[in-house]
Amino acid sequence: MNLSRRQIIRVIIGATAFSATSKLITGCNQKAENTTPQTNASPAAGNANNIVVGFIYVGPKDDFGYNQAHAQGAAAIAKLPGVKVVEQASVPETNEVQEVMRSMIEQDGAKYLFPTSFGYFDPHILKMAQEFPDVQFLHAGGLYQEGVTPKNVGSYFGYIDEAEYVAGVVAAHMSQSNKLGFIAAKPIPQVLRNINSYTLGARTVKPDITTQVIFTGDWSVPVKEAEAANSMVDQGIDVLTCHVDSPKVIIETAEKRGIYSTGYHADQSSLAPKGYLTGAEWDWSSIYTEYVNLFQGGKTLMNGGIPHIVRGGFKENFLALSPYGPAVTDVAKKDGDAAKSKLLDGSMVIYTGEIKDNTGKTIVAAGKALPQKDVELEKMNWLVEGVDGSIS
Repeated sequence: MNLSRRQIIRVIIGATAFSATSKLITGCNQKAENTTPQTNASPAAGNANNIVVGFIYVGPKDDFGYNQAHAQGAAAIAKLPGVKVVEQASVPETNEVQEVMRSMIEQDGAKYLFPTSFGYFDPHILKMAQEFPDVQFLHAGGLYQEGVTPKNVGSYFGYIDEAEYVAGVVAAHMSQSNKLGFIAAKPIPQVLRNINSYTLGARTVKPDITTQVIFTGDWSVPVKEAEAANSMVDQGIDVLTCHVDSPKVIIETAEKRGIYSTGYHADQSSLAPKGYLTGAEWDWSSIYTEYVNLFQGGKTLMNGGIPHIVRGGFKENFLALSPYGPAVTDVAKKDGDAAKSKLLDGSMVIYTGEIKDNTGKTIVAAGKALPQKDVELEKMNWLVEGVDGSIS
């Protein structure tokens, strides 16, 4: 995931961004693993609606995290009539991913690819999109630029900071020390947005609560993640969360040390049966199903039938909240549910001023609001007041 901040900031969303599934509807050297749908229809039957869809993951499909969440979405569409899914896991963000894509296209007949990791985009997806202009490449992230990015490349992602906001509300209720801990990979906008939303949610419950953040420097470094978790517990932090590819080590460490945790990407409750409070989960099955409907209906990125940028939150079923754990109090559940309801019906905007960063500078002025689709949130390069840490 060697993505520069400059590349992230270049993202063009603004008025062309799509934020709802309904808008979507209108508007190798390695052989891939085959996932054959359990349906009456078969891609070999010759029906025009039969399609082959490829998924590529940077880590294992059972990582309790980012890759598992996407694999669950792939498994959901593999059950749809006329859909054949091919997958390859643990593919590094090198030229190797190009060979995997080429193999899926040339050997498996895939016309629709979901290379899911951030670092697959530039140069790998961009290069392959030019080589195979009739194949559609959908990337989880957001670097599509009108007039620059190939027309057969699309971007999709979810406003998962909504679920992080709710998790922050619950975490604040459960914290006795008023100290939360957030272990993150890299200070890119999407990570900062999760840290900030988590903290803003927590501070609606306890205005003086703090979130200590530690950046490990990469998406999967279990040793550093364990060290960071233990260090935070030693400092009196009693609720841990994270934004790394696999939260497994962090959640397990929190449980061993006898503190609470909130999860990310997928449901990690089985790793911490006592201390798991809730978590921010992806629901990729929703967006992948909508894409399949469009593919089978003859819609493409190239003919304008599929938007190049798709975004969604709770309302669009892009996200889920892990079930509350046994330790969560009734008042915490009530406040968490209330926050989620407001995000669902649009009556609350997370980034409503006045909001200051952790240096005291006003970032969002009083009376101003930045709704989820606001391009400024896609360029976030600051930490909110209450976060103990630095992005420099």
